[in-house]
Amino acid sequence: MTSRADPDRLVDLQGTYAGFVTRFGGFVIDILVIGALFALAGQALDYLVTAVTGDPFTLADSPLISGIAFVAWAVFYCAYPLAVGGRTFGMAVVGVRAVRADGTDLSAGRATARVLLFPLSFLLFGFGFLLILLKRDRRALHDLLAGSAVVYAWDARAARLRFLARRPPAT
Repeated sequence: MTSRADPDRLVDLQGTYAGFVTRFGGFVIDILVIGALFALAGQALDYLVTAVTGDPFTLADSPLISGIAFVAWAVFYCAYPLAVGGRTFGMAVVGVRAVRADGTDLSAGRATARVLLFPLSFLLFGFGFLLILLKRDRRALHDLLAGSAVVYAWDARAARLRFLARRPPAT
């Protein structure tokens, strides 16, 4: 019987396709971080523009501009780390990584395509995400179109060290 902290089990999962719950957890974390950082940057911009011009300014007064800025920020937040390291902050927290369908690293073009195609998975009431549950390789619609997959990937060495540092049960 293997325990939850068994490093061999953790190592065995590396490279296998990530499930819906894990992917959703990373998505929720990313949404929270995107919103918090955008709100913080918006407040800083409001303060700076007001201080420089002397006139009161709020980004919220321009919904079109703030909407475009938010979408641009969200695309950058997701595409850049995917292109550089294969994972966003939320993906790193839950221990998953985006790779090409053949398991190699994502290129900048594929990472950007994956991010831009992501909204398509929401169309038709989330059918694109339902594919994660239905397909053996757990690839959503945007993964299929971008030629990517999401796999479990964490530092197996760190998992092994945490296991070794655990105290043995008292007898």
